[in-house]
Amino acid sequence: MSTEPMCATCGTQYARPRDECPICQDERQYVPATGQRWTDLETLRASGQYVPRIEEQGPGLVGVGSTPNFAIGERALLVRAASGNFLWDCAGYLDDELIWQVEALGGLTGIAISHPHYYTTMVEWSRAFDAPIHLHEKDRQWIGRPDPAIHLWSGTTFEVAPGLTLINLGVHFAGGTVLHWPEGEHGRGALLSGDIVQVVPDRTHVGFMYSYPNLIPERPSVVRRAAELLEPYAFEAIYGAWWDAIVRSDGHEVVQRSAKRYLAYALES
Repeated sequence: MSTEPMCATCGTQYARPRDECPICQDERQYVPATGQRWTDLETLRASGQYVPRIEEQGPGLVGVGSTPNFAIGERALLVRAASGNFLWDCAGYLDDELIWQVEALGGLTGIAISHPHYYTTMVEWSRAFDAPIHLHEKDRQWIGRPDPAIHLWSGTTFEVAPGLTLINLGVHFAGGTVLHWPEGEHGRGALLSGDIVQVVPDRTHVGFMYSYPNLIPERPSVVRRAAELLEPYAFEAIYGAWWDAIVRSDGHEVVQRSAKRYLAYALES
């Protein structure tokens, strides 16, 4: 039974009961005006409120989550890479039906997560599929439920599997990471960005924020470095953290154009 406490606001699962959620107390998230509230996976499953949601999001990319969304509401992406299925980011809800559906797609060879807001039930996912979890070491302090399956990587890039490269941009969190899949979009390349590079309603641009709910902009130096790090990588599409939050074309230019616009406004005297 999965009764480890979960924050109902951000979905983070902790190893033991506690009074506060450090992630929600941080200025990049928030504690609701009604106060801190806790739940657990068994309670969520027993409520009958949530059902699995699995839908294609793009070529070789399957969205994984629930209806309704839980907590922050991000959906994960199952990357159907040549080296095996890989899970990018993590949806907070997980039940036997969802496990069965992912197993029917071939299971998972590994998990990587863009930043701490999406750590959620990563240990549950790891144990269900016997898959290692890859997190950037700069965000180790935010791990709520330590586990031997968690691998902390360091530096700027890490080839997490053949043809899948993690890039630490440092946007939003010091360990804020994106995933580059050059074989995505039928060989034109895909960038899986969570909300490190945020897909916004105007699909001709993306956004960069330190805090989304509290509207704190990212530091110009961080945005400049992120654009420089992504410049050598080719990608046609950008897949954000939400259902259908996708830039379908010209993704590389969209990022570079957006960074230039951001810096022009940020540095305007």
